[in-house]
Parts: sequence; C-alpha cells; structure tokens
Amino acid sequence: MNTLANGKAIIGTELVGENGEIIIHTGDASEGFCTEILRDMSNDPKREAGPINVQRTAGGMAHQGIPTMMRAPLAFTPEDLKVGNVDVAFMGAGIDMAISRRGGAWGPQAFRTSDILTPWGETFDMDQNGSGVDFNKELNMVDYGDAPIDPFSMERSIAPVRKMVTEICEANAIPVIIGGDHSLMYMDLTAVTDVHGKGKVGVIHFDAHVDGECHGFGHYLTHGSPVRRLIDEGHVKGENFVQIGMRGYLFSNELLHWMRKHNMPYHFMSEIEVDGFDVVMERAIKEAKSNGVEKIFISFDMDALDVSVANACASPEVGGLTTQQVLPALRKIAMQNEVVGMDIVEWNPLLDHDGSSKLIANRIVREVLTGISLRRKGIVEGSGLAEEYVYSPRTKKALEEGTDVTQVKGQVDLTSMHALAAVTAVK
Repeated sequence: MNTLANGKAIIGTELVGENGEIIIHTGDASEGFCTEILRDMSNDPKREAGPINVQRTAGGMAHQGIPTMMRAPLAFTPEDLKVGNVDVAFMGAGIDMAISRRGGAWGPQAFRTSDILTPWGETFDMDQNGSGVDFNKELNMVDYGDAPIDPFSMERSIAPVRKMVTEICEANAIPVIIGGDHSLMYMDLTAVTDVHGKGKVGVIHFDAHVDGECHGFGHYLTHGSPVRRLIDEGHVKGENFVQIGMRGYLFSNELLHWMRKHNMPYHFMSEIEVDGFDVVMERAIKEAKSNGVEKIFISFDMDALDVSVANACASPEVGGLTTQQVLPALRKIAMQNEVVGMDIVEWNPLLDHDGSSKLIANRIVREVLTGISLRRKGIVEGSGLAEEYVYSPRTKKALEEGTDVTQVKGQVDLTSMHALAAVTAVK
C-alpha cells in the first residue's frame, strides 16, 4: 500500500493506482488501528499476573454472566498465560474481509454464547458427550480476547493475529482460534510453526475446498489461498498437509497439479463414498504424521459439513460430512496425537437463524478439548467413550455371555463397568 504523511497531499492525487493499491494516510490518528487501539493498561490498578475470573457464579445458562469462551477466566498478557500455567487459550480473530459472504467476523462473539449450559464447577458432573471426562476440570483454560483487527484491511490484520497466536504458543499453551474466514489459517499456522518449527507440524484440514489457489482477484491471501501460501513458504510440508471432505466444482487442473507436485494427501468425498469415513480418517492421521512429524494442527472449515447440517457458512456445499462422522473423528485425533493448535472458521452467525450452526461449532471445539483431556490422562487408544455410555449393564452382560439381551435375568453386577471407555478400548 502507498502512504501519505500529509493529508493535504491527497488533493489532486488519484486515490487508487493502476495496480489497485490504495493510499494510506499515515497522519490520521486512527491509521495505526491494529496497534494503537490496544488499551494502555499501565495505569490500571496493580494486580498479580494471572487469569481473572469475571463471573459471579460457578455456572449458569449461556445468557447469564459475562460472555467468555467456555466461561473461562480472562487473560490479558503473556504473563497471565505463563503465571496461570494455561493449557488452552481461546482467542477470537474476526476477519471476514477475504471472503465472498461477509458475517464471519461475528464468530468470536457468537461463540462466547454458544453453550446451552456453561461449566458449573462442582455443582454438576459435566462429562462430555459420553467420554466420562470433563475437560473443564482437566484443562486450565482462558479466554485471551480478540486480536485487534483492521476492519478495512485483511492484509494489515495479519501481524496482530500472528502475534497473539505466537504469545499463546510461547506460553506452552494450545491456541484455539475462533474465526473469522479461512485466511486465518495462514496467520495461525505461521505463528504455530514459528514456535514449534517449520516443517515440524502436520495439518488435518476439514474443508469442502482445497483453499490452495495461487491468488484470487489479484490478492495473494484470501480464504481460498492459505494452503498455497503455507506450503510455498515452507511453513508446512505438503506431504504433511492432509485435507478431508472436498467436493463441488472449484477444482482446476492447475490446482490438482500443484497438490500432486507437493505430494499432498487429499481425500475427496468420493473417496469417503467408496472406502468409508473411518478408513479414510485412519489414512489421514497417518499421513499427517509421516516422516517423523509428531505435532498436529486441526483446521476446521464449517463448509466441510453438508449444507443440510450447517448452512450458516461462507461457501456451503452439498454432499458433505455429518456431525456423527466428524465429532468422534476429532475426539480421536486429539486423543491419539499431540495437538498444538486448532482453528474453526467460515461460520457466519448472521446466517445462523436457528442457532444450530453455533451449537455445532461449540461441539466441534468440545470434542477436541475432550480428546486432549483423555490424552493427558494417558488414554490414547480406543474410542474415547465411557463404557457406561456405550452399553447398559444388561447389554454388556449379554455380549459377554453371547446371549440375547432378553435372556439376561436379575440384577447385573455393576463392578465390571469401567469409568472410562479407553480402559477397555471400546472399538
């Protein structure tokens, strides 16, 4: 972008040049929006570093209290993250300038009210989706707030997002970035690989589209090009960048040639149709960790789901995945692998009239957090489901005896029921 130091110089000067660059007025007090908007906290009341719980109650409904992600305490500085020994830090990145249907910028705020029930401390047992584990008790989580976004420029918002993700990673916490459009994957993964090492992180990318175009409308970074930028710049190796769920008509021969050139493992919905989702997922996990890569980043575009499941997204497409497929898969990915970050993008709250897509976005994140919690408890095999949520005692006894469930009589001994599914590795 061209700049002018003196606003008077704009008189008689064409605002837009032949190459589309727009002149920036550096004399404008609001020009440094992404940095100067940050509040000066030097005069705040002195406090010890660490997360701050802003809730009056231990739990409540989603409409109660001050909205934070997963009702977590707030953190404002890198010192808060470090002193708080934070495991997971949520952050919002409301960018939607690089997308065809605007509205995704509201994603972070909407996510903060996406729970039907919020954590209730010790009041209720809140095992997550049949896992027998409550990630709210297993993980030390914070809401790190939103990145300062330039509302008129995606390009000028790159550095603030990357900086915040880097701060989280440098505090040895896992960043969970709520978008926002899929251009965010570029900022998120450049930050993650800055800390964990270029070429040392594998990516499992759920999407209806490859997002590997060279450019769009002259822009080198849009929601359709972050994969190209990340691989071409060497942040992630093509052979460790695994994609699942692509379909539709936005696939050129040039794009497929580029993917094959970089040895990218890609799994179209046609492969899932032929071989089945579970088989394809097993392949994908192995591919993401090929050649010694141990760390995984999950990027989930809401349009990976079928339009009948989640239509409140930027580029909906028919013939996609279901929640019954992706939720167990995400839990297993996080349970079986070292996840060092995730983002969820392309959800448009302004189109989510019944709130169903908001609920799905919430559950996607919950499954990943549940998988991380299981792994930290040493549970890395099986389904990650608690056995008592899979079989009733009567059904389990019938299976053990090889009899029909109607033949099981009397009281069933409950001592054989395990608290965690992975103890017995329910397949």
